[in-house]
Amino acid sequence: MTHVSGMQRGRLAVALAAVVAMLATACSGGGGGGTTKDVASSYNTPPKQTGSPKDGGTATVALTPGLSPNYIYPYPPAAANGTVIARGLMWRSLYRPSGEGDQIADAELSLAEPPTYSPDRKTVTIKMKDYKWSNGTPVTADDVVFSLALLKAALAESPANWSFYTPGQFPDGVTAQATKPDTLTLKLETAYNPSYLLSMLTLLYVMPSTEWNIAGSGGPHLDYKQPKHAKAIYKYLTKESESQSTFAGNPLWQVVNGPYRLKSFDPTTGSFSLARNESYSGPGESRLDQIDFKAFTSAAAVLNQFKAGNLTVGTLDSSYVTQIDALKAKGYNVYGAPAPARFDSLTINFKNTVDNFDKVISQAYVRQALQRLIDQQGYIASRGIYNGAGSPNYSTAGNDSPYPPAFGDQPPYPYDPAAAEKLLTDNGWKVAPNGSTTCERPGTGTGECGAGIPKGQTISFTLASANSPAFVGARDVAFASAAKKLGIEVKIVTKSLNYMYANYGNTFAPATKNQWAMQDYGPLYLAAGYPSSNTVFNTDGSFNLGSYQNAEVDKLIKASTFGADEKSLATEVNALAEDLPVLFFPTPHTLVVWKDTLSGPQSSFNALISFLYTPELWYFHR
Repeated sequence: MTHVSGMQRGRLAVALAAVVAMLATACSGGGGGGTTKDVASSYNTPPKQTGSPKDGGTATVALTPGLSPNYIYPYPPAAANGTVIARGLMWRSLYRPSGEGDQIADAELSLAEPPTYSPDRKTVTIKMKDYKWSNGTPVTADDVVFSLALLKAALAESPANWSFYTPGQFPDGVTAQATKPDTLTLKLETAYNPSYLLSMLTLLYVMPSTEWNIAGSGGPHLDYKQPKHAKAIYKYLTKESESQSTFAGNPLWQVVNGPYRLKSFDPTTGSFSLARNESYSGPGESRLDQIDFKAFTSAAAVLNQFKAGNLTVGTLDSSYVTQIDALKAKGYNVYGAPAPARFDSLTINFKNTVDNFDKVISQAYVRQALQRLIDQQGYIASRGIYNGAGSPNYSTAGNDSPYPPAFGDQPPYPYDPAAAEKLLTDNGWKVAPNGSTTCERPGTGTGECGAGIPKGQTISFTLASANSPAFVGARDVAFASAAKKLGIEVKIVTKSLNYMYANYGNTFAPATKNQWAMQDYGPLYLAAGYPSSNTVFNTDGSFNLGSYQNAEVDKLIKASTFGADEKSLATEVNALAEDLPVLFFPTPHTLVVWKDTLSGPQSSFNALISFLYTPELWYFHR
């Protein structure tokens, strides 16, 4: 990953002042002179599959700006700060994630039939489909056993090596056995909610057990069921994955079960090309000869390449929604919607001690006041932020979830600056608009500021803001502007996504906990179809970046993870929305663009909203 530092303080202050001035009217009262109307009507209907397919051709796909791959082994160790090449296109997960909000897995594109469970839910039987590796050998249950063994080896090295891991949970307590070549049996020490377990199995990438079970080039084949051998294999594969210049030439990485294999990789930029896996036996005709993925450093550069006609597929930053008609005129389709199980938020760091931030933010009324400063409808309507391409959201379940919060479209803390001010004054603060709000009545009693907050305490903190896409910085500036009006100082520092992913998270970078009090890295995607917050908001969750703790929420997450009643997930979603482990932003619409000479099943383009690529289903048409 590359490190892109923030602007110098003076330049940043000037830039923020200019943006605040631009947004001042657009973000007040749900929109004003700087708003857009009915923008969604230009992109909310997905084009239908069309044309007579022809074989061949190369599709050029734009990667997310600023987030280029640098790793090839499916499970990069935490120390590598790895972004994996073409995840899911070379090595499939056992169950392919779905791009639909009411489904966890795409049954047609998965390597196995749906799991079956014993009455106590502790024995899971999985029948493999008839898939083949690129060398012609079948994908077997032993390959899944091997993959699970290597995942456990990674976690034995460090729990941080898999961001979906919570100690004591999957894959802990899971014993895998190939009872037949095509039959996998999982024995569970603790029963899981079937939907939750399925969401975990969509993250289990299946790797070739008879080609990768070595600890060195030309070395003997090892029994990976022995932990010491699994460790040696894992260390070898991750070491090989550090050599970016050999990604395309290393025979290890050419043994794949997905529809594509790596043809070339540019270590300088992160761009790469995929060629067809001629032995692929899954759905899809794989008519395209090649897929070129191009790295970009900015959304503007992506737009320019669309305008030049050099891209086949990509996403459009919502700041460029005014370009939709022009792109359509140049022969592109545009479709947009909120991605399933996505929520955008300000992640709160409850361990940041600078200016007693940890004491201040631990007060629920402070979080509620800050949430009431976020004008979701105004952000959506503003030309400077979402440009009309967004939907309100106040929960971790995202939009149109099968597990919605109980409050429906009546959020617990809607935009209301006056109510935000009252929350502060009712709890011992003297509000100084555009000045410095201070604690006037310290203590833990009714009407007092709260534990650990001394008299004269101000509310001042640092917000780390991603430099791309554009709406991230714009909404953070709008939030800081609203906070200033209540005498709250929000100091914005701009960082690259790669830098934030590597340095801002208490679970993997605790030494930097005082460098950020809040961060906005864009979206967080939970599992479509079952958006559990396990690992994200439970106290010991591996992706609990801000060290949020709530014993009641821990119980609810445990129930949605291990219980049989799937309705418990809606209770979890509701509790998190009310307690505010994060501050919720509206959800931007993901805008997908592709040439109208390219087509395929409508669902394959809908899935691009969740960045799930299925080019084996695409074709150029006559």
